[in-house]
Amino acid sequence: MKDSARQCSARVSRVLPFSCVDGPGNRLVLFLQGCNFNCPSCHNPHTIGLCEHCGDCVPGCPSGALTLDEGRVSWQAALCTDCDACLDICPRSASPKTSIMTVAEVLSLLRRYGPLLTGITVSGGEATTQLPFVIALFTAIKQAQDLAHLTCLLDSNGSLVETGWRRLLPVLDGAMIDLKGWRESVHLSLTGYGRERVLASLQLLAEEDKLAELRLLHVPGRSDFLDEQGELAPDLVAFLRRLGSVPIRLNGFRHHGVRGEARNWPQASRSELVLLANRLTGIGLGPVSLPALMSE
Repeated sequence: MKDSARQCSARVSRVLPFSCVDGPGNRLVLFLQGCNFNCPSCHNPHTIGLCEHCGDCVPGCPSGALTLDEGRVSWQAALCTDCDACLDICPRSASPKTSIMTVAEVLSLLRRYGPLLTGITVSGGEATTQLPFVIALFTAIKQAQDLAHLTCLLDSNGSLVETGWRRLLPVLDGAMIDLKGWRESVHLSLTGYGRERVLASLQLLAEEDKLAELRLLHVPGRSDFLDEQGELAPDLVAFLRRLGSVPIRLNGFRHHGVRGEARNWPQASRSELVLLANRLTGIGLGPVSLPALMSE
């Protein structure tokens, strides 16, 4: 691989060396910073924005890990206690605790943990907002003899256009895509973004056998996957059937990490998710999985 590709870089929110919930097996997860959605229900809202170096967070850092130098916020990891006061202060849903990582640096991490890993998942924020880096990283993994056994998965909101997916597909093993609302108005209210590109992405990935998982978010009183009688919308059923046999994961809205108005939204119960799961499996869709821990 060319040196220029190895030096391709991305802004990273954090790295999780081992995860068993971000795809099959044991995976290294790379959370990239920045998202083009603005979901009130986001559990990681500090990954949405990009730091504009306003300095608002600096006085509120109790450990002195943040400084403002020549108009830019600087973070010293060695002093940081991870109290996350800076994340609460930021008015732009950004984090000053990000870092720039190159493809070569991620490859070094993979080689360090490689014998224990099944693959890598690139998540966010929204990973495809830094698409050149994702393509360069996955390409480098596929070309490296000692890493080629690792599967390359993407956790995405599905907003990428078809030309972007076409560039990524040759080195992508699968994508896990969120669908947070069915009708346009509901999807817009829950994400700040229309559903058209998401539906197109789901169809394309299913056709290319690269849709690893469809994720449906249930927000009580706001979601529209089920009607008032507790039945699936006929047009939703038709769309899901066109995707074929795709694993479906149901996620229930929780208060953890959310900000603003969503703090007052009711949390999803397990019984509500079980009802949705039963409706999906009852018409032959799935397999359907539920969160491991949820209240009744």
